[in-house]
Formats: sequence, structure tokens, C-alpha cells
Amino acid sequence: MSEATVAQTGAVALSGASLIREVGLLRLMAEDYRVHGRRFFSPGLHAVWVNRLGTWAVGVLPRFVRILPWYLYCFGFWLCRVVYGIEVAHTVKLGRRFVIGHQSAIVIHRFATFGDDCTVRQGVTLGISSMAHWREGEGPVIGNNVSFAVGAVVMGNVTIGDNVQIGPNCVVTNDVPADRVLFVPPPRILPLKTEDGSEMGVS
Repeated sequence: MSEATVAQTGAVALSGASLIREVGLLRLMAEDYRVHGRRFFSPGLHAVWVNRLGTWAVGVLPRFVRILPWYLYCFGFWLCRVVYGIEVAHTVKLGRRFVIGHQSAIVIHRFATFGDDCTVRQGVTLGISSMAHWREGEGPVIGNNVSFAVGAVVMGNVTIGDNVQIGPNCVVTNDVPADRVLFVPPPRILPLKTEDGSEMGVS
């Protein structure tokens, strides 16, 4: 990540394995529990915990003791994907207080990087462009305090700055500066019939 990217996003000075080393796994999980409203059975909380567990197993633990945590992660990842419809692999680098507001149809680019205090809601996808391939180190970089509304889509290796709100059904394919709000045009309201009595059609 370039210095310009870090300066623009304020992102991820600490995320993923480096964050777990600095803060501690249990402390992070307790923080996740609080920001998910202390709802132990929240699907979003479970998905975040599964990510933390996988990141801890692969990025922090020595190889000879990671077998059991790794298999627990694999089972949890499968459960979250199949039952909850939430896919956040251990390779996704999460910052602190990452919130998944609602379950279903959430897919996060496996090499995405998030800053602190980000929120994702149902139907959000962070993916690759049609011509891209999965490569480590290539994924969207999300700054601090970024909110994704229902149905938002981020495609490609874009950078989103701090304090950005992405509205419902927005498709983001370019970098977004800090302190912005993105929204799609509202739907047009048309009469059912024209003045001459003929029915309006939607083409």
C-alpha cells in the first residue's frame, strides 16, 4: 500500500493479524460483542468472530499449534456462508469495531482491507472486476468509519477514504475521497396513464 493511499484513507495502520497481535484476540472479540449490541446470537457477530479466529490461527499462532483453531475456523466459515449467507474469509483484514448489521448475501473480497468503525448491511458485495483475478495484496482498501447501505457493490481494487457513506444499491468502481456521500438517483414517479388515457409503459 502506498503512502498516498494510507494518507487518503487513514486506513489500516492496524488490521488483520497485526491488530490481533497488538490488541489481543479475546479483547477484540469482546469489543465485537459490544458493538453488535451484546447480541450473542447475532449472525454478523459470528461472522466477524470466525474471521478473527482464522486470522489468529494463520497469522499469529505457530504452525504446530494452529491445527485445531484452523479446523474450527473452516467449520465456522462454512456455517456462516451456508446458513447466514455471509462470506468473510480469514484473509480479509478487519479493523476494530467492524459491524455486520444484517445477514444474507454479503460477500467480501478475500483480500479486502478495512479500517476501524466500518458497517456492512445485507446484500453488500466487495468483489473483483470481470477481468481481474484473485491476487494477494490486490483488493479494495476501505478507510475508517465507512458505512455500506443495503445492496451496495464495490468492484475492483478501489480505495475508499475515511467517513464515507455509500447509499443503497450504489455500484462503486472508482476511488472515493474521504468525507463523501454516494447515492444513486431516486426513481422517477410516473402516472399510470397519460393525459389521452393511454397506459404508460416502462421500457
